[in-house]
Amino acid sequence: MQAAVLSGRAMYLHAARLRDAGRDFSTEAAAAKLVCTDAAMRVTMDAVQVLGGYGYTQDFPAERYMREAKVTQIFEGTNQIQRLDNYRSKIRMDLQSKCRNKSTQRKSLHCCRL
Repeated sequence: MQAAVLSGRAMYLHAARLRDAGRDFSTEAAAAKLVCTDAAMRVTMDAVQVLGGYGYTQDFPAERYMREAKVTQIFEGTNQIQRLDNYRSKIRMDLQSKCRNKSTQRKSLHCCRL
């Protein structure tokens, strides 16, 4: 559980540092949101399982944390949409780098018009 929390924290801090430096941070922020919300859901599910039947009662905060973790996966776009956006961004960057490498053939490549 701690490893998931630490990796998520490192990702969102990296995105924040990029923003503070005035650099493009949207891809890193989207990836951080994806990792952090998935980690939150995984950690809270583990906590509920550790507590057993008590994990589902409102007497312990684990139940509320799990509901809140699920909501964070949904707002700002579901994680499935975030994954699609990350994949599209990666493909777009790959295509642009290929087009730059083949600058002599650029006019004949229709894929360069992104």
